[in-house]
Amino acid sequence: QVQLVESGGGTVKAGGSLTLSCTRDRTFSDITAMAWYRQIPGDQRELVAAIQTDGSTRYFDSVKGRFITTRDDANMTSFLHMNDHRPEDTNTYFCNYCNTWGQGTQVTVSA
Repeated sequence: QVQLVESGGGTVKAGGSLTLSCTRDRTFSDITAMAWYRQIPGDQRELVAAIQTDGSTRYFDSVKGRFITTRDDANMTSFLHMNDHRPEDTNTYFCNYCNTWGQGTQVTVSA
């Protein structure tokens, strides 16, 4: 089992930037992806960004060109660098690794 700890949320003005981080307490060699999700209606979560150990990434369409995910495996941490925030980015963001969720961190974008 793994534990994830997120940090970095807060309130930001539209057009501003925030960076979220997610640190895990262990690594499983057969688990390659670290991902970020956010809440959607119906108690579902949608994928925002994911990064593999080889550095390949994928993004939800609405964040492409604005959000960048990176990882520092030496420190067992992934990051979500969020730029050019829009009000619709307001949400709770969750990291995911090995089918485990972080505690969630709130991002609020003000006009």
